Amino acid sequence: MSQQYTFETQLLHNKHKFDPATGGVSVPIQHASTFHQSSADKFGKYDYSRSLNPTREALEEIIAELEGGVRGFAFSSGMAAISTAFLLLSQGDHVIVTEDVYGGTYRMVTQVLNRFGIEHTFVDMTDLDAVEQAIRPNTALLYAETPSNPLLKVTDIQAISKIAKKHGAYTFVDNTFMTPYLQRPLDLGADIVLHSATKFLSGHSDTVAGLAVVKDEELANMLYSLQNSFGAVLGVQDAWLVMRGIKTLSVRMNQSQVSAKKIAGFLQKQPLIKNVFYPGLANHPQSALQIQQAYGPGAVLSFELENGEVLSKFIEQVKLPVFAVSLGAVESILSYPAKMSHAAMPQDEREMRGISDGLLRLSVGLESAADLIADFEQALDYIGTLAVQKEEV
Repeated sequence: MSQQYTFETQLLHNKHKFDPATGGVSVPIQHASTFHQSSADKFGKYDYSRSLNPTREALEEIIAELEGGVRGFAFSSGMAAISTAFLLLSQGDHVIVTEDVYGGTYRMVTQVLNRFGIEHTFVDMTDLDAVEQAIRPNTALLYAETPSNPLLKVTDIQAISKIAKKHGAYTFVDNTFMTPYLQRPLDLGADIVLHSATKFLSGHSDTVAGLAVVKDEELANMLYSLQNSFGAVLGVQDAWLVMRGIKTLSVRMNQSQVSAKKIAGFLQKQPLIKNVFYPGLANHPQSALQIQQAYGPGAVLSFELENGEVLSKFIEQVKLPVFAVSLGAVESILSYPAKMSHAAMPQDEREMRGISDGLLRLSVGLESAADLIADFEQALDYIGTLAVQKEEV
C-alpha cells in the first residue's frame, strides 16, 4: 500500500480491499483444513491450514502493514502470541520484564519459562538505570508493556531498544493498549510487537485472538517456524472478525480516547479517589514521553479507591460499564486487577507493584462521556452518603 495514504485510509484500502476472484468487498472465509495439490512434485502455496490459510494470511498481512513490519502472525489468543514469541528463547537465557506486566504474562514467565531454565527479572522499566543494572551476560530479551497494565506506566521504547541492542538482546513490546493507530514500536527499535487482538483491534468482545509483527526477515522466519510447530493459530472465523474490527479502529479509538481524557479529569477531582493513573493527565510522570513516542494516551485508565470494601460498593452502584475481564471494546469495561487480570500474581507481589485491592481499571468504550461521568458521580455520591451516615451513628 502506498504511503501516500493516511493510517485511517490504510485501515480500509489495502490489497484485501476486495476479493479479486469475485469482487466481494470482504475477505472470503476459507474453512478448508487441507488443500488439493496438482502433482507429487510441486505443491501449491497452501497445503495445510496450520501452516498457512488464506483468510488468516490476509489478517497477518494487514497487521504487518499497519505496524510497519515485514511479516505478521495470527494466534489463537494474545497469550498464544506472547508464549510463542517467548519460545525464541533458549535454556539458560535471561529476560527482563516490565514490573507491572499483565498477569497472564507474569504467569508464563514465572511458572512456565522458569521450568525450562529461562531466568527472569522484573524491573520498573521507567527507570533506565534499573534496566541497565538488571542486564546479565545471558540477557536475551527485554520485554516491555507500554503503557503498562494496570498502572499505565510508560516505557521509553527507543531507549529500551538501544539498551537491548547494545547487549545483543531482543526487544518485544506489548502494544495492546495503544494499537498501531497510536503507537508503532517497530519504528522505535523494537524487534517484535505483540497484541491481544481480542481487545481494541477486534473491539467488540466477540472473539479471542493474538497478533505478532516482526521487524526483521530472519527473525520472522524463526517465529513462523515456531508458529507452525506450536500450532496455536487463529481460526478463520475469528480472523475475519478481527479484520472487520480493524476497519473501524481509528474512529473507535478516537472517541474512546476523548472520553477517557474527560473521565480521568473528573475522577482526579473526586475526594473518594486516591489516585488516577492515565498518561493523558499532566501530572502523570511520563506524560511528556507518551506524547513523544505515541499519538495519544489511549482509552484505558486506572483509579484507586480507599480499599476493597469501598470498591465493592462502587461496583454495586455503577450502571453503565460492564464489570468483566478484558478491555478495548465498544462498551466500557470495569475490571478488578487484583482478582481478574492479575489474579495469577501473588498478593505480596501485587502490593509491591502498587496493585492494591482498591484499584479498578477502566477501558472506555463508545458511550457518551457525560453519561459515564454522571454514572460514576452518582455511585461516588452514594458511597459518600453512606460514610457520612456511618459517622453520625
